[in-house]
Amino acid sequence: MTERKHRQAPVPVGDTVSGDPPVPITVWPVPAPAAGETMSNAMGVRLVHNLTHPSDLITDLTAGPQLARAIIAARRRSHLQYTRRLGWEWHTATLVVTGWPIDDPAEPGDFFDRCRTSLVPGGCVAVLLPHGDVVLPVDVITAAKKAGLAYLQHIVAADRQPRRGQHTQLDIHTDVLIMTRSATENGGNDG
Repeated sequence: MTERKHRQAPVPVGDTVSGDPPVPITVWPVPAPAAGETMSNAMGVRLVHNLTHPSDLITDLTAGPQLARAIIAARRRSHLQYTRRLGWEWHTATLVVTGWPIDDPAEPGDFFDRCRTSLVPGGCVAVLLPHGDVVLPVDVITAAKKAGLAYLQHIVAADRQPRRGQHTQLDIHTDVLIMTRSATENGGNDG
């Protein structure tokens, strides 16, 4: 029997935001999501291709079909959650994607405990937040760190690409916080 070896998601690159340790921040030029949905099709494609490899399992806790389309197109495996309000089943996944605030009646800390338990070592949780509230990302990061997840990357989604050498006003619509479960199982806090 061949043992399946888990691969880590690619290492992020770009500018950094302060933190302990500093966290890379990247701008993704993707359209804003439609009303009532978590992401655009382009955002779904970027998340799937940047954070997973073929045949990895992705848990979809988002509103709208965009992530599911990207998963199918990229030939990944998925666990789609249609009964979000009733909780979600435990599956060992490489990526969990959710909008925020969560539909889960559990507290944020319980939600991230559940995410950490269901992630393979080196797996990620992508939390998509509407841009604008400066306190909300801090609260999400704090809850994730308390659950033993590390803050890996901050993605800023804007309608257009910044231009080098020009002062460009970005129309930022979504903040994506990427948390990860340590690939080393040392029993300590990952973040």
